[in-house]
Formats: sequence, C-alpha cells, structure tokens
Amino acid sequence: MKTWEKNIRKVIPYTPGEQPNQPDMIKLNTNENPYPPAPGVEKALRELETSSLRLYPDPTSGELVRAIAEVYGVEEEQVFVGVGSDDVLAMCFMTFFNSEKPILFPDITYSFYDVWAELLRIPYERPALDDRFHIVKEDYFRENGGIIFPNPNAPTGVEMPLGEIEEILRKNPDVIVIIDEAYVDFGAHSALPLIEKYDNLLVVQTFSKSRSLAGMRIGYAFGNPELIRFLNDVKYSFNSYTMNRTALAAGTASVRDQEYFRKICREIIDTREWTKGQLRKLGFEFQDSRSNFIFASHPDYPAKEIFEALREKHIYVRYFPKARIDNYLRITIGTRQEMETFVAFLETYMGKREETYGSNRTVVFE
Repeated sequence: MKTWEKNIRKVIPYTPGEQPNQPDMIKLNTNENPYPPAPGVEKALRELETSSLRLYPDPTSGELVRAIAEVYGVEEEQVFVGVGSDDVLAMCFMTFFNSEKPILFPDITYSFYDVWAELLRIPYERPALDDRFHIVKEDYFRENGGIIFPNPNAPTGVEMPLGEIEEILRKNPDVIVIIDEAYVDFGAHSALPLIEKYDNLLVVQTFSKSRSLAGMRIGYAFGNPELIRFLNDVKYSFNSYTMNRTALAAGTASVRDQEYFRKICREIIDTREWTKGQLRKLGFEFQDSRSNFIFASHPDYPAKEIFEALREKHIYVRYFPKARIDNYLRITIGTRQEMETFVAFLETYMGKREETYGSNRTVVFE
C-alpha cells in the first residue's frame, strides 16, 4: 500500500441498474415511469430563457418549494428539496444520524442506505424482514441512533400500515425517523399527515417515479420547520446551489399538474394489477406490491435464468444476486403493451422449458 493510500476513504459503492440503449428494448429494470412528464414540463423548458443560465439558480428553490407546499397543503417551512431523493436522503444521513448508537434499517431494502452509512462512518444494524418480506415493527422498539426505511419497501414493494409506522414513532421519540416514500403514489398511504403529530418524523418523496422526471433529479422532504432548517444548514454548508434552473422550472410545472399526475399513476396501477394476474397464472409468487414494480419468484424456474433469457431478447428486469432474494426478479411496470410483450415472452419461454425438461434434453431457447 502506498503511504498516501491509508488516508483515502474507501467504500463499496452503490450499484445502479443497468442503462441499456437498444432501439427495440423493453426497459423494466430501473423503476422509471414509462410515460412522459406532464405537458406543462415541456412548455416550461421551451420558455426557459437560455440567457438566464449564466446566473446562479435560486439557492432556496423558492418557486418549487411554494408549489410543493401548496399542492400538499403544508407550510413552505415544512419542505426541503434536493437533487433527487438520493441527495435529500444523503443530507438526512449527514444531518440527523450522528449518534454513537446504530441506526436501523431492514436487511432487505434500498441498498444505498448501507453505502451512506459506511461512507459517513455511521454505525448501523439491519433487522431482518420476516418470511413474507414484511418489516417487523417490534425490531425497531429498541435503543438506536435513528431509523429509516422505504414505504412501500424496495425491492419488495410491501407496504407497512400507517398504524405500525405510528407505533414505531411512539416508541422512538428521541431519534429521527425517516420514511422514504419513493413509491408511495402507486396505491400506498403516505405518512405525511403524521408530521403534524410527530416532530421527529421526516417523509421523503421524489419526482423520479410517479412524475416521470428521473432525468431531472428532483426530490423533497416534509417535516417540522426545525428539522427542515437543520437540513438547509447542512445543504448550505455543502453546496448552496444544488437545484439548477431547468430542474426548478420542470419540477414546478410538474407538481402543479395534479390531473395528469393522477391519470398516469392510475394507468400504472391498472397495468400492475393486470400483470399480477398474468404472473399468477404462470405460477409466479409475490407479495402484494403497492409500488410501480413487482418482486416475483417462480418455484420451478430460477430467476437468474429467466433474467438472462429476457436480456437476450432486450427485455430488461432487475436481478439481485444476494442472500434471501437471489431467486427473485424485480419487474418495473411499463406500458400495457410492454407488459403484454413481457408476459408473452414468459409464456413462450416456460413452454420451451417444459418441453426441454420433459424430454430430458438440453435445448437452447430461441
């Protein structure tokens, strides 16, 4: 080891989903929205004066914060925004998780949590999900330095009832509890109403999924004004100009078009429920997802083999070679046409597999 190398902060980085670029691909691997953003987003970007790009953006993100506050019925002082919910969550880790006690998050969850904890030298423990991939609320009734988990959880799609979240809050009045609601708009219940009752609660959401703006990187958090003020103090000490002008314009236009937002969420929910029915007919097993993806396993067909067969046909889903979930696929909900093509492939593939195994011959699926 070189002398200077001992002073390098080394971590195992988060691994994002594959970003293929084939013209004929069906991309169901990164939980993106298959539909375009609200029409007003394009209009806002077309009307943006390019000459304004020579100026720094508003460090307070005032216009976007006002729009979010109005739509969600909260005060501006209760809203924090950042460059995607990843940026917001990273700021939360830096701001609120500074105890010598371990923070708590599930063993199967968003895999950025342990990366941030390792990077920032935050001790952590990961209580195991139960056999149905549900969070066991009692595991969070012990001494800790903070709590974070997604609801619905990722990659499982399982929702924790608000009553159980409130039990966790009641048992943990002296630490910050963060509910990561990246997927809440697809049929789950938000913990947002609880911020008026619990001053240690932060609720984090994103424009990347339900609002079709993953490419713009916009995230936001709700909490009591004191928590938001602490977050802004850290933000201004780290980077005062996190939100650029194009993102602010696009985000403001998007959040104000609630009719389009509700329409697209309904379309994805309907397609998800149709896909669940088709997967059940094929023998797949999964918990009841309340997100824009399904986390599914088949008792007779290894997930890795299905993943590779799909990939050969430029149909991309997510496979995690990790303990407890290495026989599951996370399948993002695309358009109805995309999901019909995906299901048709599985029907054909499984038909080939049955013929192959029934005759004890090795046949390559084509």
